[in-house]
Amino acid sequence: MATKLSQEELLEQFESLTLIELAEFVKAFEEKFDVTAAAAVAAAPAGPAAAAEVAEEQDEFDVILTGAGDKKIQVIKVVRELTSLGLKEAKDLVDGAPKPVLEKVAKEAAEKAAESLKGAGASVEVK
Repeated sequence: MATKLSQEELLEQFESLTLIELAEFVKAFEEKFDVTAAAAVAAAPAGPAAAAEVAEEQDEFDVILTGAGDKKIQVIKVVRELTSLGLKEAKDLVDGAPKPVLEKVAKEAAEKAAESLKGAGASVEVK
């Protein structure tokens, strides 16, 4: 009766094989046990990492004004620069916060708009 080799002993044996010998072994193993040693295909990740990846793949963002802060007039000016709203509409938007300032814009535009609004003293979310 053959002695059973430990996993470490098997790995040591595989280390001594050439690449061609190892490929032949894999082929023989597949045939003997009717299995395939193909590389596992990466499935969609689960958990918090998946949410982060989905967020990274997002290509349209909304810039939402959550608060005007202390410098309301400066925030109104920035809102007017970012949008085509008139003075009254921009003031109503700022007064009615939380409201979206820009919707479905590119990531770079959303980040730039958020920085402009934060620079004027506003509270902003990018979703």
